[in-house]
Amino acid sequence: MLKHLGVFCVLGDAWGGVVMVIKILHIMLLASVKYIVTLPYAMLIGLEFKYALLTVLAGGIGGFLFFYYLGKFVNREIFFLRPYFCRIIPAFLRYRYKSYCDRKRAKPKKKIFTRKSRMIVRIRNSYGLWGIVIATPVLLTIPLGALLASKYYSHKKNIVFYMIISIVGWGLVLSGIVHLFPGVFF
Repeated sequence: MLKHLGVFCVLGDAWGGVVMVIKILHIMLLASVKYIVTLPYAMLIGLEFKYALLTVLAGGIGGFLFFYYLGKFVNREIFFLRPYFCRIIPAFLRYRYKSYCDRKRAKPKKKIFTRKSRMIVRIRNSYGLWGIVIATPVLLTIPLGALLASKYYSHKKNIVFYMIISIVGWGLVLSGIVHLFPGVFF
């Protein structure tokens, strides 16, 4: 009977480790998409501060790298394949995409701007590279900032370094806010 209790206690500790790993993976995935809310959320679900901060930083940086290189790949492939799309689709799909192919041959229509697209254009035109770098973790999301950086500034040499510094800097600012105002988040 004692051996059974001992194994049960070990399994209980193992399940605690599994739960911690699941929490860390959850926070990393959330930080790669919604960076600004992740540190307070990590503290709310019970992660210690040092693990929460490291997980949020790793998730933000990993998410940026994933979306940046995915954006570079997609931009390159779409740019390359766009003229050939209507010629390479099978015959049974041509009717479905007939309007798309006709639009590509016809004169392009005037673009309709939404509130979000106007904000992106305003940030890009007013502040340029530094506006996207600084606004990405807070105002823009990590995927949107990474895709904008890969589309407009991939030719810049240090864009990845600048974005990682921005993510780390905003992580430090958010951790300072969590420490200064602990009653707000807990």
